[in-house]
Amino acid sequence: MARSRDWEAYAASAGSKTEPKFTLTDEQWSLIVDLLPESEPSPEGGRPPAPSRACFEGICWVLQTGARWKDLPTSFPSPSTCWRRLRDWTNSGAWEQAWSRLLRRLDRQGALDTSEAMADGTFCSAKKGANVWVRPSVARVPRSWCSPPRMDCRGARTSPAPILTK
Repeated sequence: MARSRDWEAYAASAGSKTEPKFTLTDEQWSLIVDLLPESEPSPEGGRPPAPSRACFEGICWVLQTGARWKDLPTSFPSPSTCWRRLRDWTNSGAWEQAWSRLLRRLDRQGALDTSEAMADGTFCSAKKGANVWVRPSVARVPRSWCSPPRMDCRGARTSPAPILTK
């Protein structure tokens, strides 16, 4: 029960009225709280760790909006904190378990709409629509960013112009 009060205090103190609202209900949080335990304070001292629920909400906000981590509103913990928690939870398998528990609950309640889904492939380039990687032709020589120097110019270099590659 103390964790719930900590979360309420954190949520009340964070952000402005225009910041996004927290969307995870207490019932939903109770489904996954055992998978995402609170981080222990460092024995060396320092800032206390952010609540797991706040980090989970921040991660969900980034996933829902498609925003960059650095655009995470101030009502959530810092972007680096949320990103590190996601990394740790993913490596331990806790993130996938929590996500599947929440999806199963939403599906049972009929609140999961699977009529529209999107995949973000901005991290994977497709060269001219090709679906396989083809080695460049030997006949094609990379073009340099400038023309070679004229040899009749004063101070012209004797070495060829540098070739820039992507």
